[in-house]
Amino acid sequence: MRKISIEKVCLNVGVGEAGEKLEKAKMLVERLTNRKAVFTKGKKKIPAFKIRPGLPIGVKVTIRKGAKDILKKLLEAVDNTLKPSCFNGRSVSFGIEEYIEIPGMEYDPNIGIIGMNVSVCLKRPGLRVEKRKIKRSKVGKSQRITTQEAIEFFKEKFKTKVVEAK
Repeated sequence: MRKISIEKVCLNVGVGEAGEKLEKAKMLVERLTNRKAVFTKGKKKIPAFKIRPGLPIGVKVTIRKGAKDILKKLLEAVDNTLKPSCFNGRSVSFGIEEYIEIPGMEYDPNIGIIGMNVSVCLKRPGLRVEKRKIKRSKVGKSQRITTQEAIEFFKEKFKTKVVEAK
C-alpha cells in the first residue's frame, strides 16, 4: 500500500490567443502524444493580453496509459534535472522551453518554436477512497505523498537529479 505510481501526466501549451498559433500548438501536442488534444478557454477578461471569457487560449492533453514512457522522453528534454521547487507533495511540474529538445522530435517550420508545461500527478493505492462518488472519505496522513517521497520516487525510477538553482 506504500508503493507510489504515476496517476497521470498533463501537457499544457498556453498560446494566449486563438487562431493559427493555437492550431499549430494543437498539432504539436497531438503529434507528440498520439492523443486528441483539447482547447483550454479563458476564464476572465484581461484586456492587456486581449483575453476574454470563453476565448480559446491554450491546448492540453492528459495521458494516463503509457504515461511513464512519455514522461521519460520529457525528462530527457530537461537533462533529467529538476529543481526542488518543481515538487509539491504529490504533484511535479516543470517546463520545456522548446519542443525540439525532446528526443525524437525534429523542427517543423510549419509549427515554429513552442514550449510547454508538464505536470505529473503521483498516487498510492487507496487514493480512490477520496475520489469515489459513494462513501467518499479522507485519505489518512500516513498514506499521503510528501514532497520528499516524490523526490525519492523520481530519483529511483527515472534517475532524475534534483539540484538547487544557481
